[in-house]
Amino acid sequence: MPLLTSKANPRFRALQARLKAGGSRREATLLLGEKLIEAWAEARQTPAGSRLHPALWLRLEQAGPHPLAATLGVETQVLGEAPMRELTDAGSPPDHALLMDLGAEPTGPLAPRILGAWGIQDPGNLGALLRSAAAFGFHEVLLGPGCTDPFHPKALRGSMGAAFLLPLRRMEVLIPDPGHWYALDGGPGAVALADADLSEPLRLWVGNEGHGWRGVALPEGIQRLAIPIQGVESLNAAVAAGIACYEVARRSRC
Repeated sequence: MPLLTSKANPRFRALQARLKAGGSRREATLLLGEKLIEAWAEARQTPAGSRLHPALWLRLEQAGPHPLAATLGVETQVLGEAPMRELTDAGSPPDHALLMDLGAEPTGPLAPRILGAWGIQDPGNLGALLRSAAAFGFHEVLLGPGCTDPFHPKALRGSMGAAFLLPLRRMEVLIPDPGHWYALDGGPGAVALADADLSEPLRLWVGNEGHGWRGVALPEGIQRLAIPIQGVESLNAAVAAGIACYEVARRSRC
């Protein structure tokens, strides 16, 4: 099996080019590390997991083969430490990474219980949002304008596999359909979380980490939703989403 050690190698440059595009233009991504690859393998028969198609197994020079590589039937490329670090943008390059082709976004009617991310810019925060949505029984995640790429390798890693359990699609304009639409925000006119009707259909939106919904004109039909707090100005976006998602799940079990 040939060893790729030079970042000037044409094949390495082709891999870089394949991964360069992000956001709505992304056609491929990387799963970094055995744990994330195995999480995808467990979910690959689900609608969300099947959106990712294995294309090339990448193995660090010093690492041994992984049994899943043979099972998937894809070619393996062995990389030296320098090109693996460059390709994965990781200070400590993983022993294994899996290049995935990305299929089309889901279409059709919205699911009954949805979490939306509007302007979430940090991949780690978005990954945490996806984990909360999956953990508390949400069916889909919508991505509004300014939202970071959910298939960026760092966002995938932050989701700890939740990105393979939930359909993800973009929504550039908030156009409320029948149901309960809420924007997490403690501003004037907000309804307290304890008093909100969280029954389905439910669309729960989280705003930008820094300025929330400031400057966004919320359409009629979307209520502001407040989580009562004391002693601090606001909560981290991912923390607030986790609290609200938990409350939705708690009530659905009552």
